[in-house]
Amino acid sequence: MRRIDYRWVILATGFATLFFNGGLRSALALMLKPMGDDLTWSRSTLSLGITAYMLVSALAMPFVGRLADRYELRWVMGVGVALGAVGIGLMSVISTPWQLFAVYGVVFALGNAGISNPVVSVMIVRWFPDRRGVANSAAVSGNAIGQLVIVGLLAQSLVRFGWRVSYAGLGLANLVILAPIVLAAVRPAPTHPAATGGLPRHAATPAGAAPPPWQESLSRSGQFWLLGGIYAICGFQDYFVATHVVAFALDVEISTVIAGNLLALMGLMGLLGVLVAGFLSDALGPGRPTLLCFVMRIGIFALVIFSQAKPAVMAFALLYGFTFLMTAPLTVVFSGNIFGPARLGRVSGTISMVHQISGGLGALAGALAFDIWGSYGRAFILMLTLSAVATAATLLVRDRTVREPGLPDAASS
Repeated sequence: MRRIDYRWVILATGFATLFFNGGLRSALALMLKPMGDDLTWSRSTLSLGITAYMLVSALAMPFVGRLADRYELRWVMGVGVALGAVGIGLMSVISTPWQLFAVYGVVFALGNAGISNPVVSVMIVRWFPDRRGVANSAAVSGNAIGQLVIVGLLAQSLVRFGWRVSYAGLGLANLVILAPIVLAAVRPAPTHPAATGGLPRHAATPAGAAPPPWQESLSRSGQFWLLGGIYAICGFQDYFVATHVVAFALDVEISTVIAGNLLALMGLMGLLGVLVAGFLSDALGPGRPTLLCFVMRIGIFALVIFSQAKPAVMAFALLYGFTFLMTAPLTVVFSGNIFGPARLGRVSGTISMVHQISGGLGALAGALAFDIWGSYGRAFILMLTLSAVATAATLLVRDRTVREPGLPDAASS
């Protein structure tokens, strides 16, 4: 009997991890109204819990990425699953705002960072050095599918059992289902020359030689700042759209049912976009799908600035949904190509942190624009301008693996 290639077990584990991750992150948005009504809290108070979560998890990502570079991923991810499950489970017993901030904004945020995209992507890249884009895209698609499936199940649970029982069940499911999968399935990747561009993972620099790009200080690296800027723009746009697209659709008198389903349909479009990005990345490098993402966004924001008729707004939402996850699996590919494998977790974690913090600012910017001017018009113009800036910056990014002279091409190893 032929043995199964263990890479597919790893890929399935990454998908399952992000499947739960995507559902967990969406739970509070679903519970917002019933929690507020039951606890007599304002939505601003509950929203501050989300803000605390975003900041803490974002700041934790570089630290978790560094742990992923130095220690076995099984334990990094296992601790993340346990903390996340405890945090989301304890949401079932909160009764004061400080408990919300402690449980959701700290415990759950730290745990969720341990099973976030950067950590899972490091695992996938180590096992799929020659098919990083496609494999990582397949794993990242778990986010969107998890959001659809878990939120759907939670919605039914909410109606039947209430929000407290739903949170307790979600925490228990993570401990009983995801934790054993991670602890049993995650293993160190076998040594593969293509994974390190022909170099040992921690190869030393010869005496007198210039340090390779991945040993340079990140703070002095122009490529690092370019990547950070690109992902800051991406996050700013993503959270602006995700936060305000339903309200915007209602503003132009799209029905509540259709407006409510737009975000779900954007997730389905995102599955297609992330898979396209993976194939293009493996064939042409990560720069091409990133360029495609922002060129498309120039047209998408131009469309909604030009026309805010109902069909145009629905087309805007669906087309943006196609680009929504395109850059997510490319973070680790860019990081590995430019800075090498030894700091893969640290670099991709830092970039993801920038993306998430900027996303919080994008959501806030949309709200301020609407409150001040009564529409999202000026915000759309800003997003169009940022898309053009990101397009130009992407053309300056080096998206191919840098190798020292005399070393064989990893693809031919």
